[in-house]
Amino acid sequence: MTDETQRTPDSAAKPRRLPVTDLSLVVLIGTSGSGKSSFAREHFAPTQVISSDYCRGLVSDDENDQAASADAFELLHFIVGKRLAAGRLTVVDATNVQPAARKQLVALAREHDVLPIAIVLDVPPGVCAERNRSRPDRDFGAHVIPRQHRELRRSLAGLEREGFRKVHHLRGVAEVAAAEIVLEKRWNDLRDRTGPFDLVGDIHGCRAELETLLTRLGYRLTRDDQGRPVDAEHPEGRTAVFVGDLVDRGPDTPGVLRLVMGMVAGGHALCVPGNHENKLGRAMGGRQVTVAHGLQESLDQLAAEPEEFRAEVRAFMRDLVSHYLLDGGRLVVCHAGLPEKYHGRNSGRVRSHALYGDTTGETDEFGLPVRYPWAEEYRGKALVVYGHTPVPVASFLNNTICLDTGCVFGGSLTALRYPERELVSVPAEQEWYAPVRPMLTDAPGAREGRPLDLADVTGRRVVETSLHGRISVREENAAAALEVMSRFALDPRLLGYLPPTMAPSATSRREGYLEHPEEAFFAYRADGVRQLICEEKHMGSRAVLLVARDPQALEKRFGLAGPGAIWTRTGRAFLGDRQLTAALLDRVRAAAERSGLFAELATDWLLLDAELLPWSLKALELLRRQYAAVGAAARSALPEVLAALERTGARGIDGLAELTERHRRRVVDAEAFSDAYRRYCWPTEGLRGVRLAPFQVLAAEGANLAVRPHDEHLAWIDRLVAADEQWVDEQWVDEQPVDEQEADERPTEQQSAAQQSANRQRSADRQRPEPLLRATGRLLVDTEDEASIAAGIAWWEELTAAGGEGMVVKPLASLVRTAPGEGRPGGLVQPGLKVRGREYLRLIYGPDYTEHLGALRQRALGHKRSLALREYALGLEALDRLAGGEPLWRVHEPVFAVLALESEPVDPRL
Repeated sequence: MTDETQRTPDSAAKPRRLPVTDLSLVVLIGTSGSGKSSFAREHFAPTQVISSDYCRGLVSDDENDQAASADAFELLHFIVGKRLAAGRLTVVDATNVQPAARKQLVALAREHDVLPIAIVLDVPPGVCAERNRSRPDRDFGAHVIPRQHRELRRSLAGLEREGFRKVHHLRGVAEVAAAEIVLEKRWNDLRDRTGPFDLVGDIHGCRAELETLLTRLGYRLTRDDQGRPVDAEHPEGRTAVFVGDLVDRGPDTPGVLRLVMGMVAGGHALCVPGNHENKLGRAMGGRQVTVAHGLQESLDQLAAEPEEFRAEVRAFMRDLVSHYLLDGGRLVVCHAGLPEKYHGRNSGRVRSHALYGDTTGETDEFGLPVRYPWAEEYRGKALVVYGHTPVPVASFLNNTICLDTGCVFGGSLTALRYPERELVSVPAEQEWYAPVRPMLTDAPGAREGRPLDLADVTGRRVVETSLHGRISVREENAAAALEVMSRFALDPRLLGYLPPTMAPSATSRREGYLEHPEEAFFAYRADGVRQLICEEKHMGSRAVLLVARDPQALEKRFGLAGPGAIWTRTGRAFLGDRQLTAALLDRVRAAAERSGLFAELATDWLLLDAELLPWSLKALELLRRQYAAVGAAARSALPEVLAALERTGARGIDGLAELTERHRRRVVDAEAFSDAYRRYCWPTEGLRGVRLAPFQVLAAEGANLAVRPHDEHLAWIDRLVAADEQWVDEQWVDEQPVDEQEADERPTEQQSAAQQSANRQRSADRQRPEPLLRATGRLLVDTEDEASIAAGIAWWEELTAAGGEGMVVKPLASLVRTAPGEGRPGGLVQPGLKVRGREYLRLIYGPDYTEHLGALRQRALGHKRSLALREYALGLEALDRLAGGEPLWRVHEPVFAVLALESEPVDPRL
């Protein structure tokens, strides 16, 4: 037989297609001068190719310095490992003719669970020698190429035994030149399939329950002439995905296989193998296996089927792929669960974990292996759906969910509708197989698993947000937030949101003003926002309320029974009095129930953003130490100074007029300062005197409502306020004294003077209940209408003249993004700009701040605006994750980041 390696460079060759898996380690093998580097440049991207010559140059500044080879290959292996860990196709350009060199590369591929692929450039030694002679940098002995060629020839027969999953042998120069690399998707890579999906848990031969579940999910069954289901299709194009263990234990394994195989063949379903399919397939193929755990039932049932059907079953089980990546990599389906590092990888280790999971090496009291709790440590972005270990109820744990709810053991057959995250179950018709151990197993529990890990929040953090990209949190800021969270904050299970800071409007150039509405209106007009809503700014303290319809609803959703919680911008409990907190939450709950808000939003809980008044309710000590002290000192000292100046001036001393006039203004400013904070303070007793002004319904079960238009929010709030006022009216009627009502029905002459006096005294002593909820005044402004802008300015002037803090100007649409162009970078528009009144700003900048407007107008707003946008995006990200039912650590991540960003240095007066 002719040795094809001796073809000349001019020999003709047919085009040769070389399939290469898109995630693999490609090892080029060939003698020096065989054209490996040219081949790599032609067929692969520069970043994909790691050359030994290049690494030699990096460590020695000379690509031909053979003395640096050891360090060069150490560097090459390091880079290859990093690329494979990141899931990147990697090509190694080196001679690789020696088994020891290839062994290290195959080990790297196995370590990172990717396929090693060999491409052999088998070029005649004479051609290689001629090429090297034309290169002055390749001045090595004539013996090198023959030696390398002999090593190559000895290696060819054993490359597959060394571990290479594919070997492409290119014989001669012509075949090398005619080769074409064809990238192939991994069999498990179905990221282009976006669903929607219905993922079905372990069936174990329960064909009747499977039919019932598919029918409930909306699938239309197709039956053969014997009435057996052989396919099922959803009218809306949904795809069923089976997580394995179709067989064994149950009454009709052939019936389940016939239906699932038909759905897969019809393109209506996907299926991954379970450990029971793996074992059944080996048994049907004649392999020696231990017949246990229901295998005999399957073998007996299949024995009654025609050989043609059994052959189809063997082929079906043989071709099943260990796991699938779906929906852009956001969904992973396997049988026994899969850590993130294995997603999309191909190796025996990955397949074994997908089929069997991992164990601790221990056995329980039933003699069964103890499963390693991988899901409790999972922190991946993809939702992992699996089965294998029966659980009483399917539930999410760290973005994983086990759907094996023990149908064959008398439990239920469960499906997860994706992306809806809705669970649908049907009960088992009976207990078909007695379990070895009870269903309460070591599988994940009913909620979130173990508590938050310190590693989730320490160090420098980067949080991915859908609206603002990657947001970084400095290590020192994370440490400050951890101090607050660990010592003062509420239980993180309840803390699903922290409100963002808000940027002020641009500094006004109007005489006597630091802030004015026209700057806010013009800023939004420049961003292309036409419809604005101006909301009255209540002078209280920011409060977030989690209101539960009943204690059981809160326990079911958040894991803590109770009426809910009220917290501050830093996550602390707002009120130290638990009874007062419960009473306030109960009033809000009653209003939400009366107004129909719970029913309309189909939820058992609400998350509200609000202001809690008076300011003194939370900030009493601050008022006493800071504001009251400043006001008292100014009112005490300044009049005396002014009086002394006036007496001195009356004696005819010149040069005091300007100083005297300035102190007169300071006396007036001091009084105005005290008046400013007094407006926001009043006494309270229990709920009497307390006012709550909600302005946004942030979230409900399954819904992030913060992105809805602001007029919808205020309409909901108006309904809550009206319901609370109705409750007050009813309480007043119900609390009328019975004896007083009866006395009104008796003739006056039948009442004694003492009775009449007592009734009048009781009426005088009783106080009518007060409304708790306060509406938020609002006004719509059109930025393209000058009259509308003028009306907005007039309304702000009216609010602030009456002692109000000011207003917040927001885009009516709530969430607004702009496209780049016309000098704009594009991205999120500020969710709100606060415009504070002149008198209120005395509390912020000091009693006589109007004397220093020139200097104050130099305030820098850029950092504050950036902070407001980042915190806003993090807040919406937290609400998205909360509404999506994501695990606690995922919800807590952006919440914690908001608190951490609050540690960034920024002028607190802004």
